[in-house]
Amino acid sequence: MRFDTLDQWLEWQTVLHASAIDLGLERVQQVAGRMGLGRIARQVITVAGTNGKGSTVAGYEIWLRRAGYTVASYTSPHLLKYNERIKYNLEPVSDAELCSAFESVEAARGDTSLTYFEYGTLAALHLFQQWQPDYAILEVGLGGRLDAVNIIDADLVHLTPIGIDHQAWLGDDREQIGFEKAGVLRDGIPVVLNDPDPPRSVLEEIERHRCSCMRLGRDYQLTGLETNRPLWQSRDLGFPLDNIMPGAHQALNLAGVVAGLSRLIDLSAFDPDELRNNFHGAGLAGRLQQIDCSLPCRLFADVGHNPDAARALAASLDELKSAQGRLVVLLGMLEDKQPELFVEALSPVVDSWWLTGLDCDRGLSVSRLQSRIGAQVKIDERFDNVAAALDHALSSLGNQDIMLVTGSFVTVEQLLRAVPDPGKLNKYGSEH
Repeated sequence: MRFDTLDQWLEWQTVLHASAIDLGLERVQQVAGRMGLGRIARQVITVAGTNGKGSTVAGYEIWLRRAGYTVASYTSPHLLKYNERIKYNLEPVSDAELCSAFESVEAARGDTSLTYFEYGTLAALHLFQQWQPDYAILEVGLGGRLDAVNIIDADLVHLTPIGIDHQAWLGDDREQIGFEKAGVLRDGIPVVLNDPDPPRSVLEEIERHRCSCMRLGRDYQLTGLETNRPLWQSRDLGFPLDNIMPGAHQALNLAGVVAGLSRLIDLSAFDPDELRNNFHGAGLAGRLQQIDCSLPCRLFADVGHNPDAARALAASLDELKSAQGRLVVLLGMLEDKQPELFVEALSPVVDSWWLTGLDCDRGLSVSRLQSRIGAQVKIDERFDNVAAALDHALSSLGNQDIMLVTGSFVTVEQLLRAVPDPGKLNKYGSEH
């Protein structure tokens, strides 16, 4: 074996290819062919879109598993451990399994250069082919048409809401981005379109591929959100939908999952309580996640980093705020995002803005982040890292306040590493 540990494999993969992101299918298809990758599961669900992909995968995972099916999933990025990206029956893959899969990729790679993401995608597909689960759920990493995941033909494509993100690779407007996302479609396969306002480019691609489409607002409805009693309805089925994951927008994500399940399974064989209860326990780290710690305030984390995510956060946080408390946002972002638009969307519910720098690839320093948003909002505090902000929060926030740490996966990762266990904020806040 080329390397003995997972960390060694991953560090090497980061420098194997000249570019961290290099969209295209030719390289990964060549290696997949040499690996003999074929059918990876009885049914494959590919999830593409801009917002809600991770929560959608989590919804499919737990419902199918509770219904008795074997399930494998591939998502990205991870928060704390690479193993989070590949799961079988809800459990992350082991270091040993990953190292063995990487060795299989390396044996077939030859002279072909692969990006970090391509290498990991091939490893995941290799493991899925060995496991042969009932359902494999693949989250598209970036775009769709040229993403490495797209070498696999899906039995169901699930399209989440399309927003503005990754413009350097996907285009500057929703029409261009939607076309790239719809690149995972195949002729005649069923599609869930869980976007309340889909770009015309997506609709045109669905029609061009003659796909059977379950469309939100036409083929299924989600009502009752204003009373916090969501009701899922189609022509043949209707039942209450518990909003299991925190955040008003999560009911929309789960509504799309139900639509997808209705194309894969005869849901009429389940009673309404079973349909609803199979989602219980669904959750995803870093999605309006409440962190248990010794801060006097309520602490939440969310990996949102684009304007649509900020709007969803604003709606959810508005419901959580108390009349006596403040909402403090600790923001850290990457340079290729749009902090100006993120702040604009979130600012109506925010009482105080704190900024943190991100010491990572593409991370914005606290000074550069302030220079980009300082004309929009008043910056009350600046910190070099999340741990320093937590130390300050200990003495400056009260039990009626809410602190939200957001802006990127890296920002939330810093938070989770600073507060690994309840009651250890003082120790870890000062040492990290």
